[in-house]
Amino acid sequence: MPRRRLIAFALLLAAAACGPKTPPAPPAPRQTVVTLGVAGPLTGPIAHQGKDDENGVALAIAQANAKHLVIGGAPVTFRMMSEDDQGDPKIGTTVAQKLVDAHVAAVIGHLNSGVTIPASEIYNKAGIPVITGSATSPELTERGMNGVFRTIGRDDQQGPAIAAYVAGEMKAKKVAIVDDKTAYGEGLANEVEKALRKAGVEIVSRERTTDKETDFKAILTRIKAKGPDVVFHGGMDATAGPMMKQARELGLKAAFAFGDGACTDEMAQLSGSSGEGLACSQAGLPAASATQEFRDAFTAKYGETKLYAPFFYDATNVVIDSMIRADSVDPPRFAPEMYRTVLHGATGIVTFDAKGDRRDAEMTIFRMKDGKIVPVMIYRQGKLEPFR
Repeated sequence: MPRRRLIAFALLLAAAACGPKTPPAPPAPRQTVVTLGVAGPLTGPIAHQGKDDENGVALAIAQANAKHLVIGGAPVTFRMMSEDDQGDPKIGTTVAQKLVDAHVAAVIGHLNSGVTIPASEIYNKAGIPVITGSATSPELTERGMNGVFRTIGRDDQQGPAIAAYVAGEMKAKKVAIVDDKTAYGEGLANEVEKALRKAGVEIVSRERTTDKETDFKAILTRIKAKGPDVVFHGGMDATAGPMMKQARELGLKAAFAFGDGACTDEMAQLSGSSGEGLACSQAGLPAASATQEFRDAFTAKYGETKLYAPFFYDATNVVIDSMIRADSVDPPRFAPEMYRTVLHGATGIVTFDAKGDRRDAEMTIFRMKDGKIVPVMIYRQGKLEPFR
């Protein structure tokens, strides 16, 4: 190439090098992945309830992710780590340690009071908040722990509600009581017995079984000999249904009443026609009273709710809402915000007292009619009123 052309080419290269440059693309914003632990019985006799709870959490997480939230200056994606505690306290503590070791930000669960209580000790030591939508034992929030919450009422609220219905609406004069020896079943039975005695109802028998038992004929035979008007059982539907069925086979004509653990449509399958007319309570408003928005979204994805799904859905949103208000996904920063929650949730306005209990929790009384549990009364501030 001639010298003159070489010089011209070099000048062109130099001009290009000195020309305007395309600015480098800004770095992609860092993505924060937040893991929320979920724990409950996913196998065993009450797996249908545990799966229902898990579905409530999953729906809340999916809806939060669809909002593309930014917390602490970074886009946030929530994921669910679900563990099966089988409704067993020993397995529950193993599950709790597994969730702690996985560094979950919070735990939504467990279902059973007897599992939630020991598991919460582990979460508390790790500084991880836990919020349940179903554990009703007063002991859960009476131990002075920070970061333990529930979106449902307590047994010392639920017990007087079903007792008032048994004494007032069912007009029982003599009642036999059975519990399943769990923290939930025994605790609720104790509250019912206390309230019934206060109302002047005679307790003719107090029997005990277990949450794994399948043959109740011995205790039912003893109860039949006492001639009660009503039998109250503190336990879950997996034992309550067969108990009712065996009672009718033995010719026990007493009406049956239960707490929230047996207040499910599954009772129709578990008890057969024996379940017709049973009374039961739930520590909160019924799923049918959940917001239309929640019911439409849940039903489209999972079908009808079993029992606690709306309360677990709200529990999940309490955690996420607290993170948003704290602008942090770090437990020490967002957990204190949970006490200041005012959430317009699927189950109404969710707020908490200093113990982590839900304020102004209402109780609902149901009867089994044509194979479905139907709400009939609401218990508010110590009084029963018709459900509307």
